This record gives sequence, C-alpha cells and structure tokens, in this order.
Amino acid sequence: MTQRPIRLLVVEDSELDYLLLGATLERDGLAVVSRRVEEREAMAEALANEPWDAVIADHVLPRFSSTEAMALLAATGLPIPLIIVSGMIGEEAAVNAMRAGASDFVSKGRLARLAPALLNAMSASTARQERQRAVDALRDSEERLRDLSAHLQTAIDDERAAIAREVHDDIGGTLSALQFDLSWIERHADGPIRERCRQALDTLAQAIQAGQRLTRSLHPPVLDSGLIAALRWLLGEFRKRTGLSVRFSANAEEIVVPGPVGIAVYRTLQEALTNIQKHAAATEVRVDLLRHDGQLSLEVTDNGRGLSQDDLHKPTSFGLRGLAERARRIGGWLDVTPSPRGTTVLLSLPGEGQATPETAATDVNALDAVP
Repeated sequence: MTQRPIRLLVVEDSELDYLLLGATLERDGLAVVSRRVEEREAMAEALANEPWDAVIADHVLPRFSSTEAMALLAATGLPIPLIIVSGMIGEEAAVNAMRAGASDFVSKGRLARLAPALLNAMSASTARQERQRAVDALRDSEERLRDLSAHLQTAIDDERAAIAREVHDDIGGTLSALQFDLSWIERHADGPIRERCRQALDTLAQAIQAGQRLTRSLHPPVLDSGLIAALRWLLGEFRKRTGLSVRFSANAEEIVVPGPVGIAVYRTLQEALTNIQKHAAATEVRVDLLRHDGQLSLEVTDNGRGLSQDDLHKPTSFGLRGLAERARRIGGWLDVTPSPRGTTVLLSLPGEGQATPETAATDVNALDAVP
C-alpha cells in the first residue's frame, strides 16, 4: 500500500530556500506535497481551506515571523506541528520558540536534520491527539457513568418512597386493624385468653414499631417533619443504639430546603453515623448544620481513630462515593478529612429555601429531649 504524501505548509519568502527544503526531503525518501506562503492572510486562508500534516516556517520574514505563525496556528486549534527552519536565529531565541509551541528548530545550514525532525514532530503530534482522544473518551465515559448513577439513585429513592408508602398504608393499616381486634378480644375475654391477648398485643406493638422504623429508614422523615427534626430524630436513634455522646447545633430553628437537598443532608448524616458506629471507635460525635449566604453546610466530626487514605480510596467505598456523587448532582460537594484525632465529613450544598429568621442564632443541642 502506497503511503500518502506528507502535506506541508511552508512559510518562506525565498523561492530558492523553499525548493531546497522540498529537494532535501525527497532526497531523504519522503513524498511531500507542499505550498509556500509569505504573509499572515495567505497562511490563514491555507489553514482554513486545506488539510496539512505540518508547518515549516522561517523565523524572520519581511512581513511575517515564526512567532506570529505559531500564534496563528494556535488560534485555529489545529493539532499541527510547526518546525522552525532558519539561518538567522540564536540559541536563546530557538529555546524561546520551543517554549512558545514550536515542535523543533532546524538550521538552514544543517538540513540533514529536517526529515527526522519532521517525522518526529508528526509522530509526537499523532501521539498527543491519541492521548487527547483517550482523555475525551474517558471524560465522556465518566459523564455517562455519572448520569447512570444519578438515574439509579433517583430510581432507588423513588422505590424506597413507594415501599415506605406500601409499608405504612397496607401493612401498617393491617396491623392497626389487628390491634383493634385483639384489644376487643382482650376486653371481652377472661382468664388465660385475656392474658394471651395481652402478650399478642405486646408482640404486635413491637411489629408496629419495627414497621415505623423501616418506613423512616426507607423514606427519610425530612420530607414530612422538617430537616432539623429529621436530623434530631436520626441522632437520637444513633445515641440510643451506641450510647455515644452526641451534640447537635444549628443556626436556625428550622430550615426549609428542596427535597433533593434535604435528602442529601439526611443521607450524608446517616452514612457518617454508620461509619462512626462501625469503624471509628469514637466516644463523641458533633454535628453542625449551618445555612449562610445561600449555602447549606453539614459538618460531622468524631473523636475516633480516623479514616485512613486507604479507607477513602478502597474500591468498596461505595457509600462515600455515592454521597459525593449525590452532592455533585445538585451543585454541591463532599469532603472527608481524616486525622489522628478523628474524622470530619463536610457537606456543602446550594441552600435555596428559608431559615426561620427570629431563631437564626439559636443553639439546638438538647438531644436529651429527643424521644
């Protein structure tokens, strides 16, 4: 298969030097198709209307220069290498030209270097283009994965809400009806039957409480009870399970936010508390919720052993990755800072919504009042 000729755009005012360049390349076995230009306008027209593999430019021309040629080429965004071929350029100027974007410099007195320099420059340009294509493909793939993750998270949230409604409406309703019937039997029965009904009512009460816990877990009460009330409930349940010292403060008595923001805050605190319970060996947890200048921030700090960098980058760290992606999807970010004195999880989100103005400086830390 015959290799296609190399298409060269030559910025040169000397017809003789132009012919010498072509002859040198042909002597070294390169098939070349070239065009000579002398001015900016001609070069711009050639770049706009014809495909080129490389540009060769003299350093100084009467109405143009290699510096201007590099700037013009860069402005087009075309991934074409440019080689300076000149007999009137010093070493310092050559170094500056290379830093400015020239692929190589060849002296007109040493044109034997031209063919290797041209091939190397074209090869490097091809490699750069391939790397850029790989980067673009990776970026597109990551964006598609983010979109898929967002879709899956939305589907999960919707399914959780649907299951929570089913548990609350169907199972909860059935258990309530059963409780009513057992209560009637307990009131009208005697002896062992009444005692057995009481035992059944106790068991049923536990089942109802379990259903309520399941409903809250599936569908955060943030949507129904308010953000701060939901966080206080979550922290209260955590303290009951673990016995840890828990402090919570907010700079408002209530903060009204859109549903996705509220769910992100709730799920972040839920995941942070789960990690503290499983891994931190902490004795104290502090949670601060702050709304200021259009931003809503949640900071969760413990005094445990602290997550290591390996923990943060484990392939199985789906919880933190999922939270970070959830935050990114609604314009926020998540930062996890481990230290020998514990770990801090900081969530920052756009804080559209309202805070209760008259209580904007209230410290809400009386978790003892949380049932």
